[in-house]
Amino acid sequence: MKLAALIAAGLLLVPAAPAAAHPKGLDMRGADVSTLPRALDLGARFYDVRGHRADPYEILKKAGVNYVRLRIWNNPTSGYNNKAEVVAQAREARRHGLKVLIDFHYSDTWADPGKQFIPASWAGHDLAQLQKDVYDYTYDVCKATSPDSVQIGNEINTGMLWPEGQVVNSDFGPLASLLKSGYNAAKACNRKTQVLIHTADAGSIGAAHWFYDGIAAQGVKWDVTALSYYCMWHGDLTNLGSVLTDVQARYGKPAVIAETAYPYTTENYDHLENIITSAAPCDGIPATQQGQATEFTQVQDTVRAAGGLGVFYWEPTWTAVDGNGWDTEDIENSGNAWENMATFDDHGRINPYVRWGR
Repeated sequence: MKLAALIAAGLLLVPAAPAAAHPKGLDMRGADVSTLPRALDLGARFYDVRGHRADPYEILKKAGVNYVRLRIWNNPTSGYNNKAEVVAQAREARRHGLKVLIDFHYSDTWADPGKQFIPASWAGHDLAQLQKDVYDYTYDVCKATSPDSVQIGNEINTGMLWPEGQVVNSDFGPLASLLKSGYNAAKACNRKTQVLIHTADAGSIGAAHWFYDGIAAQGVKWDVTALSYYCMWHGDLTNLGSVLTDVQARYGKPAVIAETAYPYTTENYDHLENIITSAAPCDGIPATQQGQATEFTQVQDTVRAAGGLGVFYWEPTWTAVDGNGWDTEDIENSGNAWENMATFDDHGRINPYVRWGR
């Protein structure tokens, strides 16, 4: 078929015309590949758009990725995403010419708006000791990984290291002291390291103002405002653009979408039900490979038009590989509820339509 016929038949995705571009484009074209080492250890194989087996970092790089985001837990039971594993993964990413963002959870397991568990080795520590813990740990990991960027906490909408660092009655003082420790450690390690502070819910300007106004009033410093955006939970793209424009002007710092994703299928490939099961989760965009690419392109266009730094796709390589489950306590059997959001399909082949664009 000729090109025009392919387009007319709907067999070739033609990206929408990009929005007015930020002069520098998207500097951070990222992929969170935190589960990739476990998948490779289990024998997972990855294939390029032509179906040829290839290194997953190279496949992503050819799709436009220039940055990887690596989650780090203090001492997870699974043995993955700890310091030793992240050091090795950061080294491998750099071997492929990719920049590195270290995502500090300051926990032995998942940290997000609903939970921020203190790591077992820091249990019983008061706030003063936790400030030192955060500084020492951040500095140690930064020295070992030489990251280009770091996140001081993960989706810390109401604080981290609960209960000591939790924001109660809008008192940001305890959290601010921990964020300052992390910032100072990262800068002591390398003053050029970008420090991100990351919250979820990019759809709520009120939540953003409450949080970032709160830490700014306490004298917290940061370089990049990082937000999670999932259209299923955080509203439409017009609102996202408004939030990004607002926070960049309000705090005088660039913004990045640290997490986003969209399903390419409604199929489930393991025993754990998928989190997103709708056939068209947002704006009538179908859960197909072309739909996934369309949504991701639109998110990137929105960030670019708002003058943002970039977008990270959350876990493009987390396919349903037996044994690569979500639970740090039972990684072998817990399953994956996100595999239909990966940009690689169940056979390990990358979605040919997805691009990380400048």
